[in-house]
Amino acid sequence: MLPEQTDVLVVGAGPTGLAVAVTLAAHGVRATVVDGLAEPPVTSRAAVVHAGTLEVLDRIGVSAPLAARGLPATRFSVRDRDRVLVTVPFDRLPSRYPYALLVSQAETEAVLAERLTALGGRVLRPYRLTGLDLDAAGATARFAGGETVRARWVVGADGMHSAVRDLAGIDFGGPADDPGESFLLADVRVDSDLPRDQVSLFLGRQGPLVWAPLPDGTVRLVATVPDAPREPRARHFQALLDERGPARRPDRVTELLWGSRFRIHHRIAGTYRSGPVLLAGDAAHVHSPAGGQGMNLGLRDAVALGDTLAAVLAGRPDQLLDGYAAARRPLAEEVVGFADRLTRLATVPPAVRPLRNLLFRVVAGLPPVRRKIAVRLAGFEPDRAVIRR
Repeated sequence: MLPEQTDVLVVGAGPTGLAVAVTLAAHGVRATVVDGLAEPPVTSRAAVVHAGTLEVLDRIGVSAPLAARGLPATRFSVRDRDRVLVTVPFDRLPSRYPYALLVSQAETEAVLAERLTALGGRVLRPYRLTGLDLDAAGATARFAGGETVRARWVVGADGMHSAVRDLAGIDFGGPADDPGESFLLADVRVDSDLPRDQVSLFLGRQGPLVWAPLPDGTVRLVATVPDAPREPRARHFQALLDERGPARRPDRVTELLWGSRFRIHHRIAGTYRSGPVLLAGDAAHVHSPAGGQGMNLGLRDAVALGDTLAAVLAGRPDQLLDGYAAARRPLAEEVVGFADRLTRLATVPPAVRPLRNLLFRVVAGLPPVRRKIAVRLAGFEPDRAVIRR
């Protein structure tokens, strides 16, 4: 049952919303967390938590139990069919977590939810936000069942199609008629000679293909496609592997556990704060999944926002929240640009591919450059941008 009043209303119980609530609870602030779904999803897009994110999540007691459920990947390889263009090492990152943790987003959400429960919080379901009335003292949220909640602060962590963002009148950029990039994704069982201790990014002429092993022995596949089928089958993912994956020893899909399609735009909210409304995660920024940066940036947003909100509720000036907005948005711009560049590198015309591959081979021969890429992928923000030699 919804309370009549709350200090913080968090809309959305995905990774970002849960991480905001856990951070607040760690400071002794109990937020009201709502989600429109009756049950948490058991399938999801994101499959990697990077070292920089694990360092941040460690502050709220989440990294150790999450690491216990994941598969550490010490390398990230960029490939053109059978040719390894460059291998990026993670094992020398300046972190207690010198790897990329391969773990389903559903597991990440489960660990966060368990931590929230341990701190005395919970998620209230299903409550779908339909209205938001803002004033100088806060906001009144209205829900589909007729319920209302008065909140001092409202956190929009409700994804790309955020109701909070739309109801607050915050611009999300980009043309309204832009269909976005089309993607297929799936968890499959596959006979493959590819190493199971790393993520592989194949730069196919038709677009990128991400091959990421998961702890249960399955493989997450994500690929851009011109027009994704409504109900993808195993044959669609076999065709992607045949088209973009290893050629000498082709992968063979033996089972499709689940598959889906989605579209992604490259957009950033015009502001992360509008009065009592604050945005984080996909409600604030969306982009290509190349490099596995989206959920990671959202989780780091969440902890930063939770820390800041707790400070304001403890008596610090609410201008601190303007600082949150000012600091996080440029980071999103950087991540969106980085993901876009990776996608462009994958889809260069055939005539340019030899030059692109030569560039990668040059990078492969320069360890300082490889280490710099590792830090960038790992998601260390400016104060952690040094890597051990």
